Amino acid sequence: MGKIQLKRIYDPPSPTDGQRVLVDRIWPRGISKEAAALDLWLKEIAPSSALRKWFGHDPGRFDEFRDRYRHELASNARCTDMLRQLLRNGDVTLLYGARGAGSCRIYPGCGGEEPRA
Repeated sequence: MGKIQLKRIYDPPSPTDGQRVLVDRIWPRGISKEAAALDLWLKEIAPSSALRKWFGHDPGRFDEFRDRYRHELASNARCTDMLRQLLRNGDVTLLYGARGAGSCRIYPGCGGEEPRA
């Protein structure tokens, strides 16, 4: 089974990236599809628009955000199964457009836990 790593989409592709998967609902500004070098755009795995709006980047809501997002992921078997399949074939880099890992909401553990597919 492969490893998951996180990377900003604005960082250059690397031979160690494995499969490159964009996990934002909205295409990141200022980057072409060629420069992104994506293997897959899995926007449906990102937090829902309603959840993102509720969260509003309020650090005091992060624990509840994490729990709600995990619930969304649990009811999104198609996308999580797709990620698991990619991991069976090797490493996967989840790409995000946020400015820093501290503001990244790719998965509930973005603040320090290891991601689980």
